[in-house]
Amino acid sequence: MTTALRETAPSVRDVSVFGDAIAYFNEAADLLELDGGMRRILTHPSRQIIFSIPFQRDSGEFEVYTGYRVQYNFARGPAKGGIRYHPGVTLDEVTALAFWMTWKCAVVDLPFGGGKGGVTCDPATLSSNELERITRRYAAELVEVVGPDKDVPAPDVNTTPQVMAWFMDTYSMHVRQNMPGVVTGKPLEIGGSRGRVEATGRGVTICALDEMAEMGLRPEEATIAIQGFGNVGRYAAKLFKDRGCKVVGISDVTGAYYNEQGINVYGAMEHTSKFGTLEGFKGGDRITNTELLTSPCDVLVPAALEKVFTAEIASKVQAKLLVEGANGPTTPEADRIFREKGIVVIPDIMANAGGVTVSYFEWAQDRMGYFWKEAEVNEKLEDFLLSNLRAIRAIANSRHATLRTAAYTLAIDRVVKASLLRGIYA
Repeated sequence: MTTALRETAPSVRDVSVFGDAIAYFNEAADLLELDGGMRRILTHPSRQIIFSIPFQRDSGEFEVYTGYRVQYNFARGPAKGGIRYHPGVTLDEVTALAFWMTWKCAVVDLPFGGGKGGVTCDPATLSSNELERITRRYAAELVEVVGPDKDVPAPDVNTTPQVMAWFMDTYSMHVRQNMPGVVTGKPLEIGGSRGRVEATGRGVTICALDEMAEMGLRPEEATIAIQGFGNVGRYAAKLFKDRGCKVVGISDVTGAYYNEQGINVYGAMEHTSKFGTLEGFKGGDRITNTELLTSPCDVLVPAALEKVFTAEIASKVQAKLLVEGANGPTTPEADRIFREKGIVVIPDIMANAGGVTVSYFEWAQDRMGYFWKEAEVNEKLEDFLLSNLRAIRAIANSRHATLRTAAYTLAIDRVVKASLLRGIYA
């Protein structure tokens, strides 16, 4: 296992995910008048780990993938962040996501730092046995640097509770004791938390409804479009529907569907459960994913991957409120356009923090050995999210800033205070 440390942070001029994240950081850092030394510390990851994952296919053929784990910051506690399995995973992407996790944990006041990991594989091409072998090798490579008090991974793109179970078991075997707190997002039977699966989508809905109330937009009068119908998008759609909103647009990788009379959300969920995707869904007019982003609606929820809002697309967005269910869906150029158009944006580090918040609850329950009912989990989640969203809104109003800048300001301030109290070990 080798550890590669960046000598300098990537330039904001680079067309990179991490560059976008740094641009948002700098805007808030300027507002805080953060000194150069602390900026340099907070724009460099604490640790970047890169290693090879050789494994044998069921056919007997050998393959080698690349594994990553970035532990960005430990000032407020153990690193926390997901593991994604995707052939396009890069060090830049994982570093950006670990950077975001640092602020996401801080903005909802969790005792965690930021982390993220990934493997350059495509689970769709792997058998269950192959996926298990890759996961166990990945976990074994990280045994020395993860743990309940070091770094606590979770599911992310293309990883599941089963993957977390394999990771936990591998780690437990290496340390010779049962350690459910090493990962979150596990099955209930081995230490998972009730409410975890729906938590990110629930958090998106909680934040959106509170901001809608602030804007005077009643749920029963609101139209919602959601890009992405995976774990985040489908539960957000369900919860919006349950609160009386009209969901007019949904999409996944196969395309988008729009119905101004309202999408049958439960029918769409049943369709994806049966067929795996929305392909062939009859509940709306077929449009492109780009057309969905610019379709008529009051609330738009990007819940897919990064950088979907370019300046060109942003100029055509018709929504009044944008709620970032995905990580980094908005480029800085698009964000400026949203600001000029008066579109309110609840940023990713706040809007999709429901998942990591319930992951924190799971971690705490594992350490106590005492588990809460789902209603208690959901109640605590709403309290965590709304108290911090309202703190962000107060900062935005007092400083005449956007919710994004206010969110980063609150998060950075919390991390800086923890860093200064701990001091720099040299």
